[in-house]
Amino acid sequence: MAKPIVAIVGRPNVGKSHLFNKLTGRRTAIVEDTPGVTRDRLYGECDWNGRTFALVDTGGIEPEGGSQMLQFMRRQAEIAIAGADVVILVTDVTVGLTAADSTVAAMLQRAKKPTVLAVNKCDSIGPVNPDIYEFYSLGLGDPIEVSAVHGHGTGDLLDACVAAFPPEEAEEDDDERIKVAIVGKPNVGKSSLLNRILGEERTIVSDVPGTTRDAIDSDFENEWGKYRFIDTAGMRRKSKVDDAIERYSNLRSISAIERADVCLILIDAREGVTEQDTKIAGLAHEAGKASIIVVNKWDAVEKETNTMQKMTEEVRRDLSYMTYAPVVFLSALTGARVDKLFEQIEAVANAAAMRITTGMLNGILEDATARVQPPTDKGRRLKIYYITQAGVKPPHFVIFCNDARLFHFSYQRYIENQIRAVFGLVGTPIRITIRQKGDKEG
Repeated sequence: MAKPIVAIVGRPNVGKSHLFNKLTGRRTAIVEDTPGVTRDRLYGECDWNGRTFALVDTGGIEPEGGSQMLQFMRRQAEIAIAGADVVILVTDVTVGLTAADSTVAAMLQRAKKPTVLAVNKCDSIGPVNPDIYEFYSLGLGDPIEVSAVHGHGTGDLLDACVAAFPPEEAEEDDDERIKVAIVGKPNVGKSSLLNRILGEERTIVSDVPGTTRDAIDSDFENEWGKYRFIDTAGMRRKSKVDDAIERYSNLRSISAIERADVCLILIDAREGVTEQDTKIAGLAHEAGKASIIVVNKWDAVEKETNTMQKMTEEVRRDLSYMTYAPVVFLSALTGARVDKLFEQIEAVANAAAMRITTGMLNGILEDATARVQPPTDKGRRLKIYYITQAGVKPPHFVIFCNDARLFHFSYQRYIENQIRAVFGLVGTPIRITIRQKGDKEG
């Protein structure tokens, strides 16, 4: 189910980043008194009254700003507004209503997006601050008094946002489509692969790294099923990201991974696995996404005996934390082996969504512990009582035992491998939580 998206917008220095940090519960955005510090959109996750949603912090909108950076920040905020379900317009009660506030409000009215008006820096507790009444003239409904620093009014603000969300049923319309993110460093062939799959020039293909700036969604159907492909801008190392547009593209790629069911992690066959490849793959792994490692440009590699086997071993060695992910060799340019992708996409998506009954899991557990005895430490043996599945995408299992400290990582990996082998959980990470139930025999 896609999460609703809430974008925080407003002119510079009204406290958007402070509010973002307060709502997400962690200090993610850099907070400075200098206007324009937040140049890139930042993504966070919030949960309120049973609804989970994505929160987007944006750079300040300066309607009359003429510099290239201000134009970029304005464009970025416009993109955030276009992609949001609800927009929070933040204003500053200590400054009062400004012409820039009115211009931004007019932009939101033209966008016809549900908007919640937050009047920030209402830091004192007591009667309503009379200075907020002038903000009614923006035509965005009742202003909500908020203190991003102290948290006053944030509950009312979140109530208003959740009330404007689309119904949960409406969010499930596209659930039957498998969402596939194509990710990788610049110039690895992501757009070429998407064009080959779609059979048309849907995205611009260029030899210049970073041509694809935004994530692009494309729906596609074939005999295997229904898909939504998310093509992303190539991700660069932080040290190489010199301009704001590249930093913005990195955020878009991370967001695409979060939205996906399956990640195609593209690697250039001519270069092998690079340090940046390991970081991109790590993002998908940590996000718990089913993944396929796609070695592209295989047509450009000179073949010898066992060339593919040697490359597979290199990939397995360099991406040792993703041994569960299948490796596919193909050429987006010629189309060779591209059709093999869909069988793998279906397999890893099904594995990530698999539910296993508690009875079957405990049968596997009983067999595994009989084959390899649980470890002991200082005469005390690990006792595993039972296992159950707590969630999917990725499969999440909870194991109850007498003492979590005795449950060594190596034995946890052994149990995971037994579950994988029996149920064919290919292409998906597995999450295991160890819970201590208490030693029944004292």
